[in-house]
This record gives sequence, C-alpha cells and structure tokens, in this order.
Amino acid sequence: MPQIITEENLRKLIDLLVKEAKLVVGPKQSGTTVLYQPLATGSDLNLETLPRRSSKELFFPLCEDILTFRKEGGVVKVSDVDRSRFPETVLIGAPPCDAGSPSILDAVFSWDYHDQFYLERRRKSTIIGIACTKGDDACFCTAVGLAPDAQQGSDLFLTPIKGGGFACSAVTEKGESLAAAHAGLFSAAPAAEPVEFPQQDAEKLDLVKIKRWLERHFEDPLWETVSDICIGCGACAFICPACHCFDINDEGSADNGARRKHWDACGFSKFTNHASGHNPREVQNKRYRNRIMHKFKYYDDKFGKTLCTGCGRCIRACPVGIDIAEILGTINGKED
Repeated sequence: MPQIITEENLRKLIDLLVKEAKLVVGPKQSGTTVLYQPLATGSDLNLETLPRRSSKELFFPLCEDILTFRKEGGVVKVSDVDRSRFPETVLIGAPPCDAGSPSILDAVFSWDYHDQFYLERRRKSTIIGIACTKGDDACFCTAVGLAPDAQQGSDLFLTPIKGGGFACSAVTEKGESLAAAHAGLFSAAPAAEPVEFPQQDAEKLDLVKIKRWLERHFEDPLWETVSDICIGCGACAFICPACHCFDINDEGSADNGARRKHWDACGFSKFTNHASGHNPREVQNKRYRNRIMHKFKYYDDKFGKTLCTGCGRCIRACPVGIDIAEILGTINGKED
C-alpha cells in the first residue's frame, strides 16, 4: 500500500533531521525571494515558489578552497582541505528540474578526473524531490525529456495529493533508509489522487534532430539573429542547474593564501581569452552559440546526456529577453 506523509509530519521530519546534526537545505524565504538555504526548523520550508537559484550550489559551491599554502622558514607548506568536514546533508523540496541536475553533473565531475569535493558532497547527500505544481510559462522541462512528476535524481519523491499531504516513493536505497529511520511519520493509505500539474506551452523538442542540425550549422546566420543582443552578464549560467564551468585561482599573498575554485561562464568575454591575447570567441554571438552547442551537442557527444533540465530560470533572469526554449523551437522547426 502506498505511503503518505502529511505536511505537518514533513515539517517534523525536518526538525528531526536537524536534531540528528544533519544539514537540511530547502526552499526558504530570504527577503523578497525564495532561495535554497539551510533550514533551522520545519517551519522554514517554503513550497509555494520555485527558488530563484538552483540547488547545484549545494554540491558545487560558488567558491571554495581546494588547498591552502603558507611559507614557514623559507619553505612553502601546502595543506589539503579536510573533506571529512562536509556534513551529512538532506536536500528537501527540490522539483524535478533541480533534483535531476546532479545525476547529469555526476558525469563530468567523475570523468577523466574525479572531483572529490563534488563527489564527497554527493555521497553525503540525500535528495527529497517533490513534484512541481508551481510551473509558469518559462518552464519547459517536458520539452527536454523531464516532467513535473519525474523522479530522476531523487532518493525519496513526494507527490502532492488532493486533500493535502504527499504520496511518497522511495526511489533509491538512500530514500528507503531515510523513510525507514523515520517510519512513524509515514502512514499507509489507499492510492491517493495527485493534484493537477501545470500545462507547459513549450513544444516537445526532438533533441536528436536539434543535435543533428547543430552538427551541420556551426556557421549559420541564426547565431547572429538570436544572440547578438546577449550582454554576457552570466546570469543564465549562474542560476542554471546544469552549467558547471569554473576557474581556479591562487589568492592571498606570497606568504600565505589559498587555491580556490570559482564559478565561471562561457558567456564571459574573457572565458576563452588566450595568454597571447587571441580570443577564438571574440564576439558575443559566438559565445552564446557555444552555450547552446555545449548543452545540446557537446555534452551529449561525451556523456549521452542533455545539459538542460528546462527549469526556465535563464529565461526569467535574462535582462535582454533571450529565450532558450524559443531558440530551440526555432532550430527544431528547421530542415536538416
């Protein structure tokens, strides 16, 4: 028989997890917006609004030290960052467009080099996803193969049901373990009827056809038409659940400091600037072309995955109104 949990018990679950010294992160009101932030109590959880930024920074922080260095007596001593300090973490209330992104990013962070910072955080994290009932006209998850009730990437998945509460599905062993450890908060119930999910206006995309067109149209007037207005602000990359470009810099003085990993973005003008001064993507439309190519061709070439979850954040945030779903729709409608 299906398991359900009431909203009251879901908030009690957060309280219990916090008492167990776990870091619990979920949508929380922060000033005038909702962000993924640590929850001190269950009352902090806000399931009414899609968080403005994605949850990827839980696994891939905006900035982090990867080693420190200090000069002592003319000798430079290098110290690794203690990754054992990363806490056991529960991400709760992530819709499919966010819950699904780590399983996409796993490929690049465990490819030829295993990024132990990312992978350790992933190992210590459990994701409680939730079906999305808050989509708007910028959402296009169904166009890229996801859905408001897709369980991909979740360990435990919640589906809002009519009359209140959530139907629960344990998707992985992590999810089964978490539910079993707090079995008193869950109850058996007859099959419950889920609430209605919002309809999306975005057309279903033929991602195979789009990739084929991209392979044959690296030089195409479309790129100037759709992206000459891009100002290279990087907002789209920084709030995207799947973008993962980063830079590494040494910061501090000659005597002590840290080597740090920072988010970067292929839309920035200096991203591909060579030491010689040459820049192979010297104009903005070439940089935006790379964004589309990376998400819908290059990543698929290497890992067999689409680097986009259709969350629509880049559409909402773009200051000049670039709509990636509209661009993909245009490509989708072209002849090979």
